[in-house]
Amino acid sequence: MKNLEQALNAFVGCVKESDTYQKYMRERKQLELYPDLKQRIDEYRRRMFILQNTEDSDKLFDEVEQLEAEGASLRDNQLVNDFLAAELSFCRMMQDVYTRITAELEFDMTLGKE
Repeated sequence: MKNLEQALNAFVGCVKESDTYQKYMRERKQLELYPDLKQRIDEYRRRMFILQNTEDSDKLFDEVEQLEAEGASLRDNQLVNDFLAAELSFCRMMQDVYTRITAELEFDMTLGKE
């Protein structure tokens, strides 16, 4: 277990040193200088997460349209656009890591899916 802990600490260090993470942190710190704007983005991101994980398709089209319009409006601000792009890049990097780990460990992710 000690080897795993050491490897995990080294891995986290590598992630923190990556250009993708560094850019995300720079953009996040810039955004934090504007608390009202950050709050609007956080609310947008929260609603987007809920929408992406909902199964209620009755209102889905209208909600997607509304969120897309709101997102486009927010993205008119270069600070917001840069943050969301950096966040997306970081999330994709982490998704690739998770995918690789589960593939290499032959973790069966199909249970419960039909």
